[in-house]
Amino acid sequence: MADRVDPFRSYRFSIEIDGITEAYFTEVTGIEASYDLFFFCTGNIENSTSLSGLFRNPSVTLKQGVTDNIEIFEWFKGEPGMVGVVERKDVTIKAVDDQQAELAVWTFYDAWPCKYVASDFNASESAVVIETLELAYEGFLRSK
Repeated sequence: MADRVDPFRSYRFSIEIDGITEAYFTEVTGIEASYDLFFFCTGNIENSTSLSGLFRNPSVTLKQGVTDNIEIFEWFKGEPGMVGVVERKDVTIKAVDDQQAELAVWTFYDAWPCKYVASDFNASESAVVIETLELAYEGFLRSK
């Protein structure tokens, strides 16, 4: 009988971005991939079959509390004087245990920031300012 395996905790993760030295993300959303479905009928409904269509990988979103480090925004902004020219980087997201050992690893290849948002400021709340970075990417793999 196999050992019982507990599910990974979603609050234990790390993120590595090539060239970004300091980023402490608190949330990751959008790790997803899908195929379009096409249904092909041959004569009547009982003889239909489904076929896979285009592979889709939507953007992944990273959130962190705003600090005085502007490396993430500088990456989004791109090269000075070159509107729309943003360096592509590999981004690795790791689910880790309490000793920081890797449990699962997702690597997003040729990722680039397609959207940047800073949260609203509201003097009647005591919330932390959050910056959100949405990344487009060419493909991803899960290696563990």
